[in-house]
Amino acid sequence: MKYDLPQVNLSVENLIAEFFRQSEGNWQSQRRYYTLKSGDVEEVTSTLSIRLLEQGSPELVELAQLHEFADHTGLICGVYTTWESNYSSSQRKQLSGSTVFGVKGNILYRDRGFATSKPVTAKYSLPDNKTMHLRTEYGGSVFEEEIKLIGSHHRTRQTIISRASEEIMIGQYLEKRWK
Repeated sequence: MKYDLPQVNLSVENLIAEFFRQSEGNWQSQRRYYTLKSGDVEEVTSTLSIRLLEQGSPELVELAQLHEFADHTGLICGVYTTWESNYSSSQRKQLSGSTVFGVKGNILYRDRGFATSKPVTAKYSLPDNKTMHLRTEYGGSVFEEEIKLIGSHHRTRQTIISRASEEIMIGQYLEKRWK
Protein backbone atom coordinates (compact mmCIF):
# COMPACT_ATOMS: atom_id res chain seq x y z
CA MET A 1 0.00 0.00 0.00
CA LYS A 2 1.39 3.43 -0.95
CA TYR A 3 0.76 6.57 1.07
CA ASP A 4 1.27 10.05 -0.30
CA LEU A 5 2.34 12.22 2.61
CA PRO A 6 2.38 15.99 2.26
CA GLN A 7 5.80 17.57 2.00
CA VAL A 8 6.57 19.64 5.09
CA ASN A 9 9.26 22.28 4.93
CA LEU A 10 10.88 22.40 8.38
CA SER A 11 13.58 24.95 7.62
CA VAL A 12 14.92 26.95 10.54
CA GLU A 13 13.27 30.03 9.02
CA ASN A 14 9.85 28.32 8.98
CA LEU A 15 10.32 27.18 12.58
CA ILE A 16 11.30 30.66 13.80
CA ALA A 17 8.35 32.23 11.94
CA GLU A 18 6.02 29.85 13.77
CA PHE A 19 7.75 30.55 17.09
CA PHE A 20 7.24 34.29 16.50
CA ARG A 21 3.55 33.71 15.62
CA GLN A 22 3.07 31.86 18.89
CA SER A 23 4.84 34.69 20.79
CA GLU A 24 2.75 37.47 19.26
CA GLY A 25 0.59 39.38 21.75
CA ASN A 26 0.81 41.14 25.08
CA TRP A 27 2.82 39.73 27.96
CA GLN A 28 3.34 40.55 31.63
CA SER A 29 6.95 39.73 32.54
CA GLN A 30 8.25 39.18 36.05
CA ARG A 31 11.97 38.69 36.28
CA ARG A 32 14.92 38.61 38.60
CA TYR A 33 18.50 39.49 37.85
CA TYR A 34 21.11 37.81 40.01
CA THR A 35 24.55 39.45 40.12
CA LEU A 36 26.77 36.47 40.90
CA LYS A 37 29.80 38.17 42.46
CA SER A 38 27.93 40.49 44.86
CA GLY A 39 24.83 38.36 45.38
CA ASP A 40 22.61 41.34 44.58
CA VAL A 41 19.12 40.54 43.28
CA GLU A 42 16.98 42.96 41.31
CA GLU A 43 13.32 42.38 40.50
CA VAL A 44 11.69 43.89 37.43
CA THR A 45 8.10 43.84 36.20
CA SER A 46 7.47 44.66 32.55
CA THR A 47 4.69 44.73 30.04
CA LEU A 48 5.70 43.54 26.58
CA SER A 49 3.88 43.83 23.29
CA ILE A 50 5.08 41.59 20.44
CA ARG A 51 3.87 42.08 16.86
CA LEU A 52 4.76 39.73 14.01
CA LEU A 53 6.51 41.31 11.00
CA GLU A 54 6.20 39.78 7.56
CA GLN A 55 8.95 39.86 4.96
CA GLY A 56 9.10 43.28 3.28
CA SER A 57 7.46 45.16 6.18
CA PRO A 58 8.79 48.72 6.65
CA GLU A 59 10.39 47.77 9.99
CA LEU A 60 12.29 44.83 8.45
CA VAL A 61 13.37 46.90 5.44
CA GLU A 62 14.79 49.54 7.82
CA LEU A 63 16.51 46.80 9.88
CA ALA A 64 18.06 45.33 6.72
CA GLN A 65 19.38 48.80 5.86
CA LEU A 66 20.90 49.17 9.36
CA HIS A 67 22.70 45.87 8.81
CA GLU A 68 23.74 46.94 5.28
CA PHE A 69 21.91 44.18 3.37
CA ALA A 70 22.17 44.51 -0.42
CA ASP A 71 18.57 43.20 -0.63
CA HIS A 72 16.47 45.29 1.76
CA THR A 73 13.72 42.65 1.69
CA GLY A 74 16.14 39.86 2.63
CA LEU A 75 14.86 39.36 6.19
CA ILE A 76 12.33 36.50 6.12
CA CYS A 77 10.24 37.56 9.13
CA GLY A 78 10.59 39.20 12.51
CA VAL A 79 8.88 40.86 15.44
CA TYR A 80 8.48 44.39 16.72
CA THR A 81 8.60 44.46 20.51
CA THR A 82 7.77 47.31 22.88
CA TRP A 83 8.22 47.26 26.62
CA GLU A 84 7.67 49.25 29.78
CA SER A 85 9.68 48.14 32.81
CA ASN A 86 9.51 48.99 36.50
CA TYR A 87 12.49 48.14 38.71
CA SER A 88 12.16 47.28 42.40
CA SER A 89 15.27 49.29 43.16
CA SER A 90 14.47 52.91 43.91
CA GLN A 91 17.74 53.87 42.20
CA ARG A 92 16.45 52.84 38.76
CA LYS A 93 13.66 54.66 37.03
CA GLN A 94 10.94 53.25 34.82
CA LEU A 95 12.24 52.34 31.36
CA SER A 96 10.36 51.94 28.11
CA GLY A 97 11.45 51.26 24.58
CA SER A 98 11.17 49.14 21.49
CA THR A 99 13.29 46.89 19.33
CA VAL A 100 12.99 45.16 15.98
CA PHE A 101 14.11 41.57 15.41
CA GLY A 102 14.47 40.01 11.96
CA VAL A 103 15.79 36.66 10.74
CA LYS A 104 17.68 35.28 7.80
CA GLY A 105 19.06 31.77 7.99
CA ASN A 106 20.12 31.07 11.57
CA ILE A 107 20.98 34.70 12.36
CA LEU A 108 18.70 37.00 14.33
CA TYR A 109 19.27 40.67 13.46
CA ARG A 110 18.36 43.37 15.98
CA ASP A 111 18.27 47.13 15.76
CA ARG A 112 19.81 47.34 19.25
CA GLY A 113 21.38 45.07 21.84
CA PHE A 114 20.62 44.46 25.51
CA ALA A 115 23.29 46.93 26.60
CA THR A 116 23.86 48.99 23.45
CA SER A 117 21.79 51.10 21.11
CA LYS A 118 23.83 49.81 18.15
CA PRO A 119 22.58 47.07 15.79
CA VAL A 120 23.65 43.55 16.79
CA THR A 121 23.26 39.97 15.59
CA ALA A 122 22.71 36.72 17.43
CA LYS A 123 22.97 33.11 16.39
CA TYR A 124 19.80 31.24 17.19
CA SER A 125 18.64 27.64 17.23
CA LEU A 126 15.36 25.90 17.88
CA PRO A 127 15.86 22.55 19.61
CA ASP A 128 12.07 22.10 19.34
CA ASN A 129 9.12 24.19 18.14
CA LYS A 130 8.57 25.73 21.61
CA THR A 131 12.17 26.64 22.52
CA MET A 132 14.58 29.20 21.08
CA HIS A 133 18.24 29.54 22.08
CA LEU A 134 20.13 32.77 21.36
CA ARG A 135 23.81 33.67 21.63
CA THR A 136 24.75 37.33 21.26
CA GLU A 137 28.28 38.72 21.56
CA TYR A 138 29.43 42.34 21.65
CA GLY A 139 31.53 44.69 23.75
CA GLY A 140 33.40 41.82 25.38
CA SER A 141 30.18 40.29 26.74
CA VAL A 142 28.29 37.14 25.80
CA PHE A 143 24.52 36.86 26.29
CA GLU A 144 23.07 33.34 26.16
CA GLU A 145 19.31 33.17 26.32
CA GLU A 146 16.62 30.51 26.23
CA ILE A 147 12.97 31.38 25.59
CA LYS A 148 10.50 28.54 26.09
CA LEU A 149 6.78 28.64 25.31
CA ILE A 150 4.72 26.84 27.96
CA GLY A 151 1.27 26.18 26.52
CA SER A 152 -0.33 29.23 24.89
CA HIS A 153 -0.34 31.61 27.88
CA HIS A 154 3.08 31.33 29.49
CA ARG A 155 6.72 31.42 28.60
CA THR A 156 9.96 31.29 30.53
CA ARG A 157 13.24 32.99 29.72
CA GLN A 158 16.69 32.68 31.15
CA THR A 159 19.66 34.84 30.26
CA ILE A 160 23.25 34.22 31.31
CA ILE A 161 25.60 37.16 30.85
CA SER A 162 29.36 36.48 30.75
CA ARG A 163 32.44 38.65 30.40
CA ALA A 164 35.99 37.32 29.90
CA SER A 165 34.59 33.74 30.05
CA GLU A 166 33.16 34.34 33.53
CA GLU A 167 29.42 34.30 34.22
CA ILE A 168 28.51 37.56 35.92
CA MET A 169 24.70 37.72 35.88
CA ILE A 170 21.67 35.48 35.45
CA GLY A 171 18.23 36.75 34.52
CA GLN A 172 15.19 34.51 35.05
CA TYR A 173 11.77 35.44 33.70
CA LEU A 174 8.19 34.19 33.89
CA GLU A 175 5.91 35.77 31.30
CA LYS A 176 2.11 35.52 31.18
CA ARG A 177 -0.03 36.43 28.19
CA TRP A 178 -2.77 38.98 28.83
CA LYS A 179 -5.51 40.66 26.76
